[in-house]
Amino acid sequence: MIALTVSLTGTRPLLRTSLRHDGRLFAPWAAIVTLLSASSIVVYPLVFPSLASRQALAGAIGANPALGLIFGPAYDLTTADGFNAWRSLALGGFLVALGAIFAVTRATRAQEDSGQAELLASGVMGRSTRLLAGVGLALVGSLVAGLVAGAVTGLCGGDWRASMLLGATFTASGWMFAGVAALTAQVGSDARTASSLAVGTLGVLFLLRGFCSSLDAPAWTLWVNPLGWTLETRPATGDHWAPLLLAVALTLVLVAVAFALQGRRDFGQGLIPPRPGPARGTTRSTWRLAVRVNRAPLITWTIAFVALGVVFGYFTTSVTDLLSGDSAVQQILASGAARPEELTAAFVRTVLSLVGILAAIPGVQVLLKVRSEELDDRVEPVLAGAVARPRYYASHVLLALATVTSYVLIAGSLVAALASGADIGVSYGDVFVQGLATVPAVWTVVALSVAVVGARPAVSIAAWGGVLASFVLTLLGPTFGLDDWVLGISPFWHVPDVAAGAPDWSGLGWITLVTLGLLLVGFAGFRRRDLAR
Repeated sequence: MIALTVSLTGTRPLLRTSLRHDGRLFAPWAAIVTLLSASSIVVYPLVFPSLASRQALAGAIGANPALGLIFGPAYDLTTADGFNAWRSLALGGFLVALGAIFAVTRATRAQEDSGQAELLASGVMGRSTRLLAGVGLALVGSLVAGLVAGAVTGLCGGDWRASMLLGATFTASGWMFAGVAALTAQVGSDARTASSLAVGTLGVLFLLRGFCSSLDAPAWTLWVNPLGWTLETRPATGDHWAPLLLAVALTLVLVAVAFALQGRRDFGQGLIPPRPGPARGTTRSTWRLAVRVNRAPLITWTIAFVALGVVFGYFTTSVTDLLSGDSAVQQILASGAARPEELTAAFVRTVLSLVGILAAIPGVQVLLKVRSEELDDRVEPVLAGAVARPRYYASHVLLALATVTSYVLIAGSLVAALASGADIGVSYGDVFVQGLATVPAVWTVVALSVAVVGARPAVSIAAWGGVLASFVLTLLGPTFGLDDWVLGISPFWHVPDVAAGAPDWSGLGWITLVTLGLLLVGFAGFRRRDLAR
């Protein structure tokens, strides 16, 4: 007991300081999930005032099962609370979990990498204090996010029981992945590896949960997945609080294991030791340098998109079964408003748009790596030689564009191969060309990050704006009946349906011009601005 007390010495002042200085970094995650939930309650009766419009919404969502991969099953779309549960439950929990992961990583491995941990350890502080403070920061942040989201949703007109359960589910998701991040912080050799392991675990479990729930897989496939427990709470259609107890128990177990591992590893090291570099450097070009500094995450993303291609391809082969089980979709087909092949083509287009949005993420990461290398003072020595700024920046930009292209084509070819052999009315060529048509939209999203990092790196967070806008407008915009000019902000809205009789390719021309403009802004800014400014 005495040894445990000594190892946690200084936890209270460190946690208080962390909340004051780093707590604001959790505020955007809380604000986003609150806006996501409250807006559903406010907008729903305005956009869907009648029962007929709500049934049409159910039909539209049922006709595109790809939405279930992200938002989960829609149990009841005839009420505002049921709609909010479908729109916010899975996605809101995912966002709070991301915030918790980054909070724990910043307070643990990132401090060791930067040297702050040694400065803190020079005072009166126990060995396990920083880990407990980091976990405590994530737990408090997740709790605040859930309470604020639930309270604001209730004040906006939502049912209080369903709203608070929804907020509690957000909190539970954050707590579980605070435990996961605490564990990966002991496994990874540095902060980037630790956060990648935790985010990768979150992504895999999120997609598996969406895949199993969309295909009506056996119940045990959801119960063995921690994110499946959050779906079982059923806000507004069941209001089950018991699954949250499993989330609390898992959090306690993960944190306990993390503390056990933390006591057995060396300071600044992880259970996965870093490999020593070569005795003499072999990188002789800016292109090889760009590949070298991004090699590990790019390999990981390659494996991820192979898996995504297989999962989405298998999901596509089941589209006819998924559509046949939705009564609202059957009413649409019976009225002649749509044909089965049209719904299948729309489904394939949505799946490949989702692939494109996900592919933009590693592209943005490659550009943000340029900024992190600047801040770590690794770019100045390179540019002090014979390397010109445009050449250095171009290597990273070309790497980003090439990798996102390859990821879309890898996943698209796998989806095409599986879909074409399933007799669902689409050919390999149609699906593959649809994937090719998606690539320019991905380039536009990446080009925004090129402009931000090149011209205004102080607001690097804006590099993610293209990914966020594309996700919201592509997957949620049509269900809210937004005007075309609003939907057109997303470059994926301009991707034509190649299976149509006469696809309109002009949209790709316009977004290509936007891409070129953003690239010019980025290169001009990077050439003229001061480094690390």
